[in-house]
Amino acid sequence: MSIFALDIEQSLTGRPWRWRGPEPAGAGGDLIDDLLRARGCLAEHLVRERDPTIRAFMPDPSIFRDMERAAERLAAAVIDRESVTIFGDYDVDGATSAALLLRLLADLGLEAGVYIPDRLMEGYGPSGEALVALAEAGSSLVVTVDCGAQAFEALEAAREAGLDVIVVDHHKCATALPPAHALVNPNRLDEDDEAASHGHLAAVGVAFLLGAALLRTLRARGWFRDRPEPRLMDLLDLVALGTVADVALIRGLNRAFVAQGLKAMARRGNIGITALLAASRLERAPQCSDLGFALGPRINAGGRVGKSDLGVRLLTTQDPDEAALLAAELDRLNAERRAIEANVQEQAQAMLDALGARAVGLVAGRGWHPGVIGIVAGRLKEKSGRPAIVIALDEHGIGKGSGRSIGGVDLGAAILAAKDEGLLIAGGGHAMAAGLTIAEAEVPRLAEFLEARLAADIARAAARQALLIDLMLAPGGLTPELVTQMEGAGPFGNGWPAPRVALGPVRIVKADIVGTDHVRAIVSGEDGRSLKAVAFRHAQSELGQMLLHGDRSRRWWLAGRARIDDWGSRPAAELHIEDMAPV
Repeated sequence: MSIFALDIEQSLTGRPWRWRGPEPAGAGGDLIDDLLRARGCLAEHLVRERDPTIRAFMPDPSIFRDMERAAERLAAAVIDRESVTIFGDYDVDGATSAALLLRLLADLGLEAGVYIPDRLMEGYGPSGEALVALAEAGSSLVVTVDCGAQAFEALEAAREAGLDVIVVDHHKCATALPPAHALVNPNRLDEDDEAASHGHLAAVGVAFLLGAALLRTLRARGWFRDRPEPRLMDLLDLVALGTVADVALIRGLNRAFVAQGLKAMARRGNIGITALLAASRLERAPQCSDLGFALGPRINAGGRVGKSDLGVRLLTTQDPDEAALLAAELDRLNAERRAIEANVQEQAQAMLDALGARAVGLVAGRGWHPGVIGIVAGRLKEKSGRPAIVIALDEHGIGKGSGRSIGGVDLGAAILAAKDEGLLIAGGGHAMAAGLTIAEAEVPRLAEFLEARLAADIARAAARQALLIDLMLAPGGLTPELVTQMEGAGPFGNGWPAPRVALGPVRIVKADIVGTDHVRAIVSGEDGRSLKAVAFRHAQSELGQMLLHGDRSRRWWLAGRARIDDWGSRPAAELHIEDMAPV
C-alpha cells in the first residue's frame, strides 16, 4: 500500500493525505477499535477508552503539590463559616471553575462570594488592589481559578493584607512561585511525573480535583455524620464545558470528564446550562462540538463585549426566569461579538498577507476590540497552519495580545521566555494559547524574538501536517447510522480528533454560497448515491471556487468530517469538507 492515502501526494490545499492508522479503519476489524488504536490507544486500554469513566481515570488528588494544604484550608473555611471569595478569569474555563466551587461550597452550607475582573478595565488575573479590597471587605480566604500562577505582586500584596490565597490554575509556571497559601497546578515545574502527566487539564478539571480532595478532608473530619454529602459528579457538566471550550487536550482524564459531563448535561440538571441550550436552539442531547461552538462562545461573550460575571451568574443561578434572561443577554452579546470579530479579522488578515512568509503570524492594530483578539488569532492560525498572535493597541500605546498555536509548538513557554527577556509587561499561557501585555515600541522586537525561537519548531510541525484520513467511503456508505457508530470512539476534540472520512470518487452536481462565505454542494458518487457537503468559510478559497465553478465532469476525492443533518423531516448524513483532490 502507498504511504499516501489514495495515492494523494498533494491535495488542492497542498497537503499529502495519509491514513491515520496502518490502514483504513474497519478494513479488517472492528471500526471503533481501529479508530481508538489510530489515536494511540493501546490494546489493553481499548475497553476503558470505549467508555471513559471517572473511576477508570481519576488520580488520587494528593499526587499534586499543595493539594492537601489547599483542601485543609478550604475545609477549615467551610467548618468555621469564613468569608470566602472565588476569584475567576473571565473566559469559559474561569467561569466554569468558579461556578463549580461556588456550587460545591453552597451545597456544603457556605455561600461564597465571587469576583470576576473586567476584561477591559482590569485585565487578566488578580491585581493587588482587587485582593486587598476583598480583604478589607471581610474575606479571609480567596481562591483564584484559571489565574494566579504568575501573580507575584498581587499575591504579595494579599499576604501583607493578611489574606490567604489558594491558587487553582493550569497555566505555565515559572521556577519561582508567587507567595500563595497553596498553589495547585499540574504545570508547576516541581511536580512529580505522575502529577505532571495531567498538565493538559483545564483549570476546571483542577478545580474538580480540589473539590474531591475537599470532600475527602471533610469526610475524614466527620463533617457528613449528620448532613448529606454533595454529589461532585453532578458538576461534571461544568467540567466538560470548561474543558472543551478551553481547547484542552481530550485525552486521559479529560476524555472521562467530557464523556461523563455530556451525560450530566443531557439530564438538564443545571438550570443555567439548560437555558443556554435553549438560547442556542439545541433541543437534542448536547454533543462535544456544541460545547465549543455554541455554548462556549456565548458564555465568553459576557467577558468579551459585556459584563464579565454574566457567565458565572448563569451557571450558578437556581432561578429559571433569571437563567432565561441571562442566556438571552449572552446570546445577544454573542451576535454583537461576531460582528466586531469579523471587522477585526478582515483587517488582521490583510496585515498578515502583507507581511509575507513568517513562521509566526503576529499583527497589531489600533482600535481593535481586545475581547475578540483571541478568536481572531484562532481563525488566522486555522487558515495559515502556523501560530498567530493578535495585539490590540490602545490610545496609550499599550497592547493586549492573544495567541493561538499549533500542535508541537509551545507558545506559552515562548511568551514566558519573552517576558523574562524584558519584552513584555506581562504574559503567560499554555502550549496552545497565550496572552500578553506589551508596549507598542516592543512589538517588532517580540516578532523577531518569537521568529528566532519558534521557527524550527514550526517547520518541524509543518512537515508533519499531512491530512490524516481514518476511512474511505462511497456516498452511499455515509449514513446516519455510521456517523452514530463512529461516535462510539469519542468524545472527540483537541488531541483526540473526530474521524476524517475520504468520500469518493464523486462529481460535483451543483454548488452555491450560503451564509457569508460557506459553500454548499451536492455530490454524486459512482454508486449512484448523492449527498450534501459543506465547505465552511471557503467561498473565496481555491477549494471553494473549484466547488462553485469547477469542471462538473471531473472526479474528486473529498475529505472531511461526517455529521448528521437533523433539520429535515428525517436525519441525513452530510460531509463537512476540509480538502479535496482529483482522482
